[in-house]
Amino acid sequence: MHELGVVFHMVDLLEDVGREQGLTRVSEVVVDLGEVSGVVTELFEDAWEWASNRHDLLRGARLRVNCIEAVTVCNSCGKTYPTVAHGRICPHCASPDTELLRGNELNIREIEAC
Repeated sequence: MHELGVVFHMVDLLEDVGREQGLTRVSEVVVDLGEVSGVVTELFEDAWEWASNRHDLLRGARLRVNCIEAVTVCNSCGKTYPTVAHGRICPHCASPDTELLRGNELNIREIEAC
C-alpha cells in the first residue's frame, strides 16, 4: 500500500510547516487528489487516520479530499474530454496524440491550524 508512504511524506511536510510557522495543532488538511493519481482515496484516508494520530501536531486533524477529475486534451483537434471514460484515444477524432491536462495531482491545498 503506497498510500501509507504518501501520507508519511505529507506528515513530514506538515511537520516542517508547523515548525516554520510555530503551529501547535493542525485541525484540518485539505488535499486535491487527482482521479488518475494512482492513490486510492479510501486507503489514503485510512493511512492518514493511522499516521496523523501518532503525531502531536496532527492528532485528530481532519483530512478533506477534493477529487480532481482527469481531463485530457487532444493535440490533433484541440478538444478536451474526460480521461477515465475514454483513455488515451480522443473520442472526437480518434487521434492517439493526447496529453493529460489534470487529474494526476496530489497537492496540499489548505492547512487549518488552531
